[in-house]
Amino acid sequence: MPKRKLNPLPSAAFQILLALVDEDLHGYGIMRQVADQTDGRMRLGPGTLYSSIQTLLEARLIEEVGQRVDTKLGQQRRRYYRLTAAGRKLVRLEAERLADLLRVARAKKVLRGAHV
Repeated sequence: MPKRKLNPLPSAAFQILLALVDEDLHGYGIMRQVADQTDGRMRLGPGTLYSSIQTLLEARLIEEVGQRVDTKLGQQRRRYYRLTAAGRKLVRLEAERLADLLRVARAKKVLRGAHV
């Protein structure tokens, strides 16, 4: 896996990793969680979601944990994904990198309103 694909970490990949921090999720669950955690500002379409999942699987940042029935979505079996230790480390490092950028933006008084 070339490091270029995930360096810098695309925002869709970061949001997927964040969605998996607390629980294992299937693709549709990841889509809903990303929409929720971004207050609807990011909505992943199936193409973006599954190509990002494939990249994260290849980089061993997430792993498939098998299929199970999601009773909320009917009896259809769904593939579930979870963070690996490497994925957990990367999501933390990316959050720290973004926090550093936010500190610089605040110091330069770039932000206005509730974000300051």
